[in-house]
Amino acid sequence: MKLLEVHILQTVAPSNLNRDDTGSPKDALFGGFRRARISSQAQKRAVRVAFKEWPLLSEEERAVRTKRLVEELLQRLHGVEEGLARRAVENALNAMGFGVKENRTEYLLFLGHRELDEIARLIQENLEALSGEVKGKKKAEVDSGLKEALEGVLNGGKAVDLALFGRMLADRPELGVDAAAQVAHALSTHKVDREFDFYTAVDDLNPKEETGAGMMGDVEFYSATLYRYALVDLEKLSENLQGDKELALKGALAFLEAFALTLPSGKQNSFAAHNPPLFVAFRAGEGLPRNLATAFERPIRPREDQSLSCLSVEALLKEWEKFDRVYGPLNPEWKGALDLTEAKGDGLPRLTSLEELKGKVREAVGALLGV
Repeated sequence: MKLLEVHILQTVAPSNLNRDDTGSPKDALFGGFRRARISSQAQKRAVRVAFKEWPLLSEEERAVRTKRLVEELLQRLHGVEEGLARRAVENALNAMGFGVKENRTEYLLFLGHRELDEIARLIQENLEALSGEVKGKKKAEVDSGLKEALEGVLNGGKAVDLALFGRMLADRPELGVDAAAQVAHALSTHKVDREFDFYTAVDDLNPKEETGAGMMGDVEFYSATLYRYALVDLEKLSENLQGDKELALKGALAFLEAFALTLPSGKQNSFAAHNPPLFVAFRAGEGLPRNLATAFERPIRPREDQSLSCLSVEALLKEWEKFDRVYGPLNPEWKGALDLTEAKGDGLPRLTSLEELKGKVREAVGALLGV
């Protein structure tokens, strides 16, 4: 496998970035101890939001995940009476197996903007066939040729986020896309105990003679040094992008930056835990991937003379060196690290800025993809 790995150690102040259904911060048992956790899905969501809000990818290089596909396609139809257009869109989506009820598809669909544009073009060109009446109902029988053309649009649309994170269509598995990226659940390098913040809110219009809070409650939180890991299969990414290696390189770099600099945004108005990573390392080349969470199976314990983040970096570097010694490095291999701690350890070239790190990754991924 030609791969790009990202290993991050990130210390976050008291926070509740990723909650469960009861509002509690997510956690997990690892090595027999309770750890802070941020789910894989929440991290991927943060990356996709960054793709939309940051100048990393153009709109046509992105996808949208929605049930509101009818309205999205209607915006792309021009000069067509709304009732006719809506009927044609719904019939087209039903023909593709995306059942529409009350102007919503039955489940979330992840489609590239290019795919949406092409579906809209086919609908526009086949309005009569798609909007005909059958037995007085606003429904059309879509012939096999048009149905095949509509389904043929679903090729990923060269959308980078779709290529990275994949698309699963339960009713139409043949139209799915296997993800090129894998993201691990972030885990704290040490054991954690949840804490509680009891809060009260005062009614500003309360008369002075009335005392007491207008509202009270509590919110759970923890602080943690998190180990975060992600992997990109570069060959799969290029395949999902229809062999566009330049776009695969751009997508890999966009993923690196967005993954390194984002976290889920849960309860940030209450905690403002905007803490960039203290350690970002990459590993690129040909070989087998490896998640280094085992460096923290025995929880890191705080020391008065050294921070948890520094101790965590040193443990990670020891695990990295041990695996290299036993299983060998990638062949060929590129690697480097941005380290803001005072950790001791050899084997990883130290870089001085995120821009320098991105430059090294660009060199590595470009060589692996042949661009």
